[in-house]
Amino acid sequence: MTIDPPSAARPDELDAICGLLRAQLEEHDIPLEPELLAEAVRGALADDRQALILLTRQDGRPVGVAYLSFGWILERGGLAMFLEELYVIPELRGRGTGTALLRAALDVARSRGCRSVELEVEGSHAHAANLYARAGFRPLERVHWMLPLR
Repeated sequence: MTIDPPSAARPDELDAICGLLRAQLEEHDIPLEPELLAEAVRGALADDRQALILLTRQDGRPVGVAYLSFGWILERGGLAMFLEELYVIPELRGRGTGTALLRAALDVARSRGCRSVELEVEGSHAHAANLYARAGFRPLERVHWMLPLR
């Protein structure tokens, strides 16, 4: 079984992408209506200037996903990338698949001239926090707030 290097997702992989992201959200008890998830994925697939989805595949089947979004951040003085989601199916965790996705995401950020990469980690996910710390990420001392508009 061969695991391919991460690459940009294709529109014909919509269902597989949604399945991986749905599994990620369910693991974290984050509710999201399937239609909204599909809308976000379709948007990223249609216009990679705002968001980009990377997949890693095993024998052609998507087994890991990174959902990246981009925006101008005043505090950073330019473009920043937010690593929205990084997910690998449970049976492939601990084998370097997540690290490969993270490296590919960082390569995208560098190639686009991003000044920073930001992400969130829930306190109970030490494995994910360790992955990001090994890559040079450091926690920020701030509270993340949100106001849903629809």
